[in-house]
Amino acid sequence: MILIVDSGATKSDWIALDEKGEQLFLTQTLGLSPEVLTKDVIEDRLANNFELSKNREKVTHLYFYGAGCGTDRMKMFLKAIFKDFFPNAKADVKEDTYAAIFATTKVGHQGIVCILGTGSNCSYYDGNQLFQKVTSLGYIPMDDGSGNFFGRKLIRDYYFHKMPADLAHKFAKQHDLDADVIKENLYKQPNPNTYLATFARFLIENKDHPYSKGVIDKGFQQFINNYVMQFELATKVPINFVGSIAHYLRDELTSVLLRNDLIVGVIRQRPIEGLVEFHQANM
Repeated sequence: MILIVDSGATKSDWIALDEKGEQLFLTQTLGLSPEVLTKDVIEDRLANNFELSKNREKVTHLYFYGAGCGTDRMKMFLKAIFKDFFPNAKADVKEDTYAAIFATTKVGHQGIVCILGTGSNCSYYDGNQLFQKVTSLGYIPMDDGSGNFFGRKLIRDYYFHKMPADLAHKFAKQHDLDADVIKENLYKQPNPNTYLATFARFLIENKDHPYSKGVIDKGFQQFINNYVMQFELATKVPINFVGSIAHYLRDELTSVLLRNDLIVGVIRQRPIEGLVEFHQANM
């Protein structure tokens, strides 16, 4: 049995294939980012999934693409956990950027591949190798244009009284904005980046409000300035995206890309389907 996993900060999609590439099952766990979760939490999230627990000894290969897996230390951390949970499996752990690449860009083709979901990232793919100009420092100083970036912006604008009154009233009705609740989730609970990203849904639902339009436009422009334009071929190759923010704000993102003379490529909400196609073609 082969397991293919696309793991973001919020959730992880798992697809199991047999030796012929036929799908056996599809399941989901919470995100398994090694940068923000302990060994015990990750083990619990694996053990609490019925399909994974039932089939743990049948797995022979595990292809894991995950947020927070950009360093050797984090890869080895996860591999050790997977070795215990899937005792007969050979685990291959790569950062989630590779999932985005394999899901949007054909081998041998050039492209800039971006992630805009709970977090954000950007890489150049020359058809064979991945290149990055920006080393991520995590969600606090970086992640421009992401769900947690927009969530942080909304909370700050609400508390600094920069959000228009009509929208602020609506925002307060939909979310518990008590300072103690926010601080509890940010500083004492796991996955503060995921918590921040939950507020981005409000921005998407109210994207036609003038305030929201401005926030979205500036956020995407900041992402392009700081990430995409780092590459010399930025205006010469397609700019591909995966992630919920890119998917649900596709029109707004497309508008900003075209304004910057960039080529709009593939935009997918989730890379898992493309990942399966990639591995089926290479079995």
